[in-house]
Amino acid sequence: MKDLLDQMCRRVLRHADDKQLDTAIPRLAIGAFRQPEPTFTAVAAGVCLVLQGAKQMMVGKKMLRYGAGGCFASLIELPTTCCIFEMDGDKPYLGTGLTLDHEIFTALIADMPGAPSKKEFLGFHIETVSREVLEAWDHLLALLDTPKDIPVLAASRERELLYRLLQSPHGPLLRQIAREEGRLAQIRRAIDWMRNHFDESFPIETVADIAGMSVASFNRHFRTATSTSPLQYQKTLRLQAARRLLASDVDATRTAYAVGYESPSQFSREYSRLFGRPPKQDASQLRESISDISSVIV
Repeated sequence: MKDLLDQMCRRVLRHADDKQLDTAIPRLAIGAFRQPEPTFTAVAAGVCLVLQGAKQMMVGKKMLRYGAGGCFASLIELPTTCCIFEMDGDKPYLGTGLTLDHEIFTALIADMPGAPSKKEFLGFHIETVSREVLEAWDHLLALLDTPKDIPVLAASRERELLYRLLQSPHGPLLRQIAREEGRLAQIRRAIDWMRNHFDESFPIETVADIAGMSVASFNRHFRTATSTSPLQYQKTLRLQAARRLLASDVDATRTAYAVGYESPSQFSREYSRLFGRPPKQDASQLRESISDISSVIV
């Protein structure tokens, strides 16, 4: 496995220098980081693989830590706190991530034997990947060195990687993406709505109705899937959106109102609690940073 990881590291280093990069390959991101700065971001539905170094993630109240060869898979967008470490100038943290396309994944699952399990899962999972998964991922990364091949070969190599992931311990979770019913599918519907209305005030009954659950059931299953409450999830979405606005030079007061806060002072308190710095101070550092507000963690 080390030989493959080393080869993938070399590929990433050729194309990402101290930053996260959305590549020319659809849905594929790579990253190289030399500073162990905390990163606060929202993970899209996808898979993220550590190639070198290590990562610590806080998902709701769950602390997750994994290193080279470890892969985080998520079926729902999860606000997380992430810190990368075990790197230096000569050996930076290196990673790669693939956002899941629902249509592609569902079509692939339909071609495979067996139906998605009716067992209920968390919305995320960490596992050390197999050599077969690494080989398929390396095949996809290799296209970065021959960009003229991307339009012809990227789709088939992405499909190969997804197939290998479905055959891996991640498979039972990932197969849930094809289920249109079940608790996780209901929570996904609610989360999709919340992402589009995070700046609005709404009663919990509204989101529970969208999920097709009672309020008590929705709260319980939402916390199981995301390791956080619906209210805290909405608050984190607001604060992450605020961070993006601050990075684009919008002042703190306008930012507070733009993301749905009625009180700038409350916004400042909650922002400082999550990000460790008040909005104005954090904004100045954000403009010098390279990836703190990316939409995919690699």
